[in-house]
Amino acid sequence: MPASERSVSDVLQDIIRNVQEIVRLEVRLAKTELREEAVKAKSAGLWIGAGAVAAIFAMLFFLVMIVDALALVMPSWAAALIVAATLAIVAGGTLVAGQKRFKKIHPTPERTVENIQENAEWLTQQTK
Repeated sequence: MPASERSVSDVLQDIIRNVQEIVRLEVRLAKTELREEAVKAKSAGLWIGAGAVAAIFAMLFFLVMIVDALALVMPSWAAALIVAATLAIVAGGTLVAGQKRFKKIHPTPERTVENIQENAEWLTQQTK
């Protein structure tokens, strides 16, 4: 059937079907994008968690060093200082790595937003 012979109801039904399909595809794209960002957030969270654990151990070893240094019972404070400083460096490195990974997270599904804008423009052109 040529386009000039199509009824208004047929055209509207086609438009509705196309819009429904576009919405389904946009929802699928949004889910995919959000899933990708969730994976990034999980990785960043794990790095920050590991850094926090290392920082806690660093503080504990610094406390042990202070106790040993004040007690001056034996030179074990030097060993505690070395261990605590090493853990502090590890904690700093893992926290910085986690922060860098968090900065790479984009919570808004950018491709979906662009596609919705394009589809809205297309729809307005189809209804004119």
